[in-house]
This record gives sequence, structure tokens and C-alpha cells, in this order.
Amino acid sequence: MKWKISFSASSLEFIGKEKITEEDVVGVVKKTILKFQGEDSNVDVKKLRGKWTGFYRIRIGKLRIISEFNFDNPSAFIEKIDWRGKVY
Repeated sequence: MKWKISFSASSLEFIGKEKITEEDVVGVVKKTILKFQGEDSNVDVKKLRGKWTGFYRIRIGKLRIISEFNFDNPSAFIEKIDWRGKVY
């Protein structure tokens, strides 16, 4: 199944400022999708609540990726990428 992965303007802005690439983020999101499909993947992902209901937090060291996954129409939307403490 082919997933469509898209980025918000703020997440692309963060990628432009920091030393990470879109490919790095897409790779982590793909690993997260594999984890959702039941495969053994070393990804720290957590479903969020409150203001961020419906979104998932992916943790990579001190970096956080806030993403929304649509399982009916296979797509992932990267809402926000930032350092721990600044992202929420």
C-alpha cells in the first residue's frame, strides 16, 4: 500500500533551519507506519490527547514530530517538527 506523506509549512521551515532533511523525516514516518501495521520497528510513537487529539508524537532523541495518520486513505500529514519542550 502506497502512503502519501505531506508536510505543513511550519515543519518545512524547521527542516530548512536545522540539519535534517525531508528524507530523514520520511524514513522515520515510514518506520512508524510499519509499526502500526504490526511489524517490529524501533520507533517511539505515542497517541496524543487534549489539544492534539487525533495526532501522534514520534520521538527521536530530543526531536519531536507531530503527525496525523489517515488509515482509510493511506496518508500522513506532518503538522509540526521541533525540539522537545517547544513542540507542544
